[in-house]
This record gives sequence, C-alpha cells and structure tokens, in this order.
Amino acid sequence: MTAALKLIRQQRKAIVGLVIILALCLMAVLAPVIAPANPSARVGRSHQPPTIEHVMGTTKMGRDVYTQFVWGARTSIAVGFATGIAITVLGTVIGLIAGYVGGRTDAALDLATNAVLVIPNIPLLILLASFAGTVGPLAIMAIIALTSWPWGARMTRSQTLALRTRDFVTAARMIGEPGWRIVFVELLPNLLPLIGINLVGSIIYAIVAQTTLEYLGFGDPLQVSWGTMLYNAQNSSAIILGAWWDIGAPAAGIALIGLGLALVNFTFDEIANPQLRSGPALSRWLRLNRARNRNLEAAP
Repeated sequence: MTAALKLIRQQRKAIVGLVIILALCLMAVLAPVIAPANPSARVGRSHQPPTIEHVMGTTKMGRDVYTQFVWGARTSIAVGFATGIAITVLGTVIGLIAGYVGGRTDAALDLATNAVLVIPNIPLLILLASFAGTVGPLAIMAIIALTSWPWGARMTRSQTLALRTRDFVTAARMIGEPGWRIVFVELLPNLLPLIGINLVGSIIYAIVAQTTLEYLGFGDPLQVSWGTMLYNAQNSSAIILGAWWDIGAPAAGIALIGLGLALVNFTFDEIANPQLRSGPALSRWLRLNRARNRNLEAAP
C-alpha cells in the first residue's frame, strides 16, 4: 500500500486527475453556497448568451445554466460514485466467492455472470428503464448496478483463482486459518489494484449510463442533473438555434469528470501492471538519445 501511494504521488497525471475530481466534488458539495438560487427558477430571457449576470447563459425556459450546472453536478456525481461503489462491491464479492470456494458454487456464479455478460448492456438498461417509465436517481442507480457487475466479477474471479494456489495461501490453510481470514487478509490486499481499476471504470460507466438514460428521456425531468440538462437542451433544439452553451456546460462537466477519473485509472493500471511503468524510462532514454545526437553533431 505504501508503494502504491508513493507511485501515485510520483504520477503527475494522477495528481491532475485528483485535482479535477476534488474540484468538481467540492463544487457539488458547496452548491447551496456558490449557486444559492433555485435551478428551476426563470431568471432571464430565453437562450440568453453568456453575460456577466449569467456567466453560462440561460436555457430556453430562461433558467440559469450555471446554477443548473452546479446543482446538476450533485446528482450526476453522487449517482456515479454511489453506483460505481455498488457495482464494485457486488462484483468483488461474487468474484471472490466464485474464485475461492470453487466447485459448484463457482460454476453457478460463473453461469450467472456469463448470462448477464452476453446481454448488450445499454439496450438492457433502456429496456428496463422503459418498463419502469420515468425513473429517479435511485432507480437509475439500481438498474445500472444490477446489470453492470459481471465485468468486475469476472476479473476478480480470474485473479482469485490465480492467487489461491500461491504458497502464502497454501501455508495459511495448512496452519488452520479460517476461510474468512484468508480471504480478507491474504487475498483481498493483493486484489486492491484490480479493485481500484474496477471502481474507477465503474464510476465512469455509471455516469455515462445515467446520462444516456436521462438524455433519452427516462430520467425524472424535475430532477436537475447533467443528463436532464442535455435532454432539455436537445428538446429545445439548442444546437440548431446556436445556443451552444446550453449543451456545452453539461457536456464539459461530463468530459471533465471522465478525464479526471481516466487519469487516476492510468495510475492504477501501472500499479497492477508494472510493465506499463516503462513509459517514463523510455521518455528519459529518448531525451538522452536526442541530447547525445546533438552533441555528436556539434562536435568538430
């Protein structure tokens, strides 16, 4: 764990990603302070361009885009992180049980995992949301979490199968350690980089999936989020009318949170796969090689 934290501190992209994520999360938490107005209130003219009074312009209904952007971050980020955590926990538990217990339990859980995996995820989400009708954030979280855990479970199961035959696990069994202690003390710490990759990827997917469902009209129109902002902007033909700010603000928020999470995920990849750490060394070698060539050319 200490080595992982040291590696994260050495990675500039991880620091940049964390700064982006923390800035957006802080904005969402402080929404009542930095955007105290009601995001659903009409405060200006229809599709008013950005001005000093309305720094991100207004929507077709005359609502302030900046206020909606700040309050929408609360819903989108909260749903994304909560759903990502739920997906990760569910996938990790199922993968650990299947990989460690083995036998019929592994076969049954592997069959369930494959059954969910073969179904196209986004069409399945749309189908479930269409049956549920207009759904709120909690229903969207449940739909995404219950249909998106198999990838994490599959990865965790494969790594657990590889680890359970290692010498330290065999030694723990021989000295009579209980199964729960082997799982939580011996196996789980070795799965942390993989769990981190699964968590960050699940959060990114959850935010995109939530936005997709809300953009298609399955979200609660009374609940302000980046997805419902895009839905309302599309319904009001914002792009055709030249109101780029109406779509640009929520799209920028989704892109920024995705960029921050992706930068952090690159670091988890390098922790899980040390071969990927050769990138900085290769860059240094190329710089030294270029410097040596310049010196040779400058020599008489």
